[in-house]
Amino acid sequence: MSRMEQFQAVIDSWKRKDVEAVLAAMTDDVVWHFAAAIAPPARGKAEARAFIEQFGANIGEVRWRIFHHSEDGDRLFVEGVDEYTTKDGIDIAAPYAGVIEFRGDKISGWRDYVDRGVIDSQKAGNGWSDQVKELAGRPAQ
Repeated sequence: MSRMEQFQAVIDSWKRKDVEAVLAAMTDDVVWHFAAAIAPPARGKAEARAFIEQFGANIGEVRWRIFHHSEDGDRLFVEGVDEYTTKDGIDIAAPYAGVIEFRGDKISGWRDYVDRGVIDSQKAGNGWSDQVKELAGRPAQ
């Protein structure tokens, strides 16, 4: 199984809101920078669970998509859009890039690079900017 296939299984679990399956794909000592350079990482499964539960509490439908990826040994590079609808009915689209590192068949490191200002602006009711529409409008792999 390719690293992208492994990661796609995590995405599919996230879409189903299957927290246990997402966590099962991670090592016990995972370091997850869910908003690299913006917030401290989640270290270990307990902190990863806390982030998933907090973040997921306000999410309705998830439409997370990957546009491109590249694999280099135990490292996967992805470009995509984290797209979802909040429980308040606001559509969010956050273009991002990510680096996922594997140890064996589990994710040991995960860094998502995203502009938090884009998400906050959309949550404030400002809609999607033209550049977000262009980036999010591309077909997924």
